[in-house]
Amino acid sequence: MSSFATTLAELTEIRARTPERVRDLLASRRRRPLLPADGRLMLVACDHPARGALSVRGRADAMADRNDLLARLQTALSRPGVDGLLATADIVEDLLLLGALEDKVVITSMNRGGLAGSAFELDDRMTAYDVRATIEGGFNGGKMLTRIDLEDPATAATLESCGRAVTELGRAGLVAMLEPFMSSRSDGRVVNDLTPDAVVKSIHIAQGLGATSAHTWLKLPVVDEMERVMCATTLPTLLLGGDPSGHPDETYAVWAKALSLAPVRGLVVGRALLYPLDDDVADAVDTAVSLVRPGS
Repeated sequence: MSSFATTLAELTEIRARTPERVRDLLASRRRRPLLPADGRLMLVACDHPARGALSVRGRADAMADRNDLLARLQTALSRPGVDGLLATADIVEDLLLLGALEDKVVITSMNRGGLAGSAFELDDRMTAYDVRATIEGGFNGGKMLTRIDLEDPATAATLESCGRAVTELGRAGLVAMLEPFMSSRSDGRVVNDLTPDAVVKSIHIAQGLGATSAHTWLKLPVVDEMERVMCATTLPTLLLGGDPSGHPDETYAVWAKALSLAPVRGLVVGRALLYPLDDDVADAVDTAVSLVRPGS
């Protein structure tokens, strides 16, 4: 039998009979450093399902079918210029078993405890990867959602746990990727403030977390006045896609402009590329790569 699953149907059989295959493949996986020679980075993100967030463009169950999601991820990761993946362990290990992560960057998703729509959403605990698993898996780093609500006491615990992870990842020489937002509740829902001033404030809070920032990166939304926003940091930054809205051409134009700014190094995008309006994943991913790497 091949060391990799050759069909999606084989995944459950492997998980049931030979779960040690995950450990063995992690030990033997061909790895690569974080940044290629051009210093740019194109990552596909898939960690929303672990927070119970399955919606795309208003379709509540868009990400519910795991086989469909994995097929889309395999297509995205196979496209030229895609450097790797940001995901939770269930997604990472499915793709590992399918052989889709050879020579790919992998950033682990760590705090998925703030379930979408829950009363405890801002108590965003480390319920997915931890630092030890990120190190032992031979991955490139870990990512943390860092939502800051000045009126919610749960924010303090989230900041403390993120700060500790930044320190531990930094000491191991791995990337600590922070995704900060100033957040608040409106009609019982957590809403992120995407005004330029709020994003600037979130940057300053996030980049001060931990005992070292030597390996800290930021994952930021594209907002108005991005030139001013990016003046708030010297940390390498990737732009996130979020739940897509509007026409893709408008989104691509906004991304292209923001990608020209220092210290922006690339994109980390999930739903906008995995579930494009025309359902052509390969074309959407190729377009994003062309923005990160003009002329590629």
